Amino acid sequence: MISLILGLALLLSVAMAVGWVWQRQVNNAGWVDVFWSFATGIAAVTGALCPIPGDFAQPARQAVVATLATLWALRLGLHLRARVMHRPEDARYAGFRRDWGAGFQSRLFWFLQIQAAAALPLAVAILLAARVPAPFPRPTDLLALILIVVALAGTAIADRQLARFLADPNNASKVCNSGLWAWSRHPNYFFEWLGWCAWPVFAIGTAGAFGWFALAAPMLMYWLLVHVSGIPPLERAMLASRGAAYRAYQGRTSAFFPLPPRDEVRA
Repeated sequence: MISLILGLALLLSVAMAVGWVWQRQVNNAGWVDVFWSFATGIAAVTGALCPIPGDFAQPARQAVVATLATLWALRLGLHLRARVMHRPEDARYAGFRRDWGAGFQSRLFWFLQIQAAAALPLAVAILLAARVPAPFPRPTDLLALILIVVALAGTAIADRQLARFLADPNNASKVCNSGLWAWSRHPNYFFEWLGWCAWPVFAIGTAGAFGWFALAAPMLMYWLLVHVSGIPPLERAMLASRGAAYRAYQGRTSAFFPLPPRDEVRA
């Protein structure tokens, strides 16, 4: 299994290097998120299906896990591809480009290698979910499936609500605060994280200490989204472009977990 994991690490590193070359050619760093999504999906599916000597994984479980990982990668990758093709450069990367100045490309390269390293525990979590020797399905498998369905549905709804809001020219300087966006400033991030919570549930029963490593996926995803490359740079960009309106939105709306708006709670 170790050699397989090392192979997945190399795949992710090369894929993000190719993504760096591509974004440089098209002058739009938003493309690297598309590369990350598809590369993580390919690594995850490879890990789920690749034969391992002495492995007692159940083919039905491997097929279900690989299918779900494929659906996740296709949904996210195609969504990001459509966004990057029809909108200006993502606000996070535009901010990096401005802040890093002449060193933007070199710093972005190493930033993407860190993203490749961060994707490895996510791919390994899916690998472990596929390697449980117990027959499929178990009650925990059904719980994991429910989590994934809710996550995919929630992400799709949040994306659709935001797209509808942005399509209205009258909202050019406004903040989307209706639907799921009234309960969380980043519902798409929350449901993305919720989907990663399913893989440790799938992985319950994996032999040895490896099974516990699946918990790294949701923990790492939460840290990245909430504290590193998700919410912080995006909110800085939103404050710069929306000013007081976004600051008021921050005051009444949860940053990540969906909660009732604070003004409604006080009422």
